[in-house]
Amino acid sequence: MADFTRNSVADMAAGNPGINMGTTGSMHDIEWGDDGEWATHDAHWRQHYGSRPYVQADRGYDHYAPAYRYGSAAATRYAGREWNDVERDLARDWDTARGGSKSTWTEMKDAVRDAWDRIRVTK
Repeated sequence: MADFTRNSVADMAAGNPGINMGTTGSMHDIEWGDDGEWATHDAHWRQHYGSRPYVQADRGYDHYAPAYRYGSAAATRYAGREWNDVERDLARDWDTARGGSKSTWTEMKDAVRDAWDRIRVTK
């Protein structure tokens, strides 16, 4: 018999913003890329993206910007966790987080990791 004195799944999820990060979850309400400091990160990447080893000469900053936003936000969201522990989740969620970008995870993974590493070093 069901125990209705316990919290429902909805009740348990209400105070957990990461609950939608699971394999069946949705990331539509997650603001990837706005950690309150994006303007500073954006200025850095606009100035330095061209020197990064993964950047293709025929691609401008706007091509890589979604990856930098995602990596910056992910490093903050997953503070205390290692890249190897969250990479699979980030890859899975890239299609949602990338917005209007048509870039694949494989193409952007290095840029996401670059932004992740920069945040981890500065925090």
